[in-house]
Amino acid sequence: MGKVILGVTISLDGFAEDSNGSVGALYPDLDTLRNTGVLRESIHTTGSVVMAWKEFAMAKDPDSLAGNYEYQVPIFVFTDKAPKKHPKETDKLTFTFVTDGIKSAVRQAKAAAGDKNVTIIGSAGTTGQCIRAGLADELHVDIIPVFLKSGFRPFEDTGNKSIKVERIKVVELPAGRTHLKFRIIK
Repeated sequence: MGKVILGVTISLDGFAEDSNGSVGALYPDLDTLRNTGVLRESIHTTGSVVMAWKEFAMAKDPDSLAGNYEYQVPIFVFTDKAPKKHPKETDKLTFTFVTDGIKSAVRQAKAAAGDKNVTIIGSAGTTGQCIRAGLADELHVDIIPVFLKSGFRPFEDTGNKSIKVERIKVVELPAGRTHLKFRIIK
């Protein structure tokens, strides 16, 4: 059985989104990132993806994800309600809109992933929800050398319990990005 991997990108001062909720400043290297071993390995080992509506809605045209998104796997979007128009799918990339919470989305994603990993695309809110619910086995944090000075921090609302992690790996990537992998000790 695969692992549940929570991934989040943050600024050097710890923000996962700017004060407008945008992640644009955290991905100045998106084209370069796609060619790194870190992302290629993640794509190869991921059997399904979980994301919140907010991450799904970042695609201006959700139909463009079919055949173009990095992860061509079943995607589970947790949301209050499904969209009126279901986005275009392929034989590999499908969308399931889960209206009963992140736990249900992860449970369904695990079933779809089989022996591969479930990758959770984390925003500030998604990261906190996932950690509070104890859903992730690993935490992957990318740090971009930029100061946003304000915005939304992913680790501010993680609940009252202490969370222990063990560093697995540190990788320096192009454009100053640093990739950190941690095992969450349960």
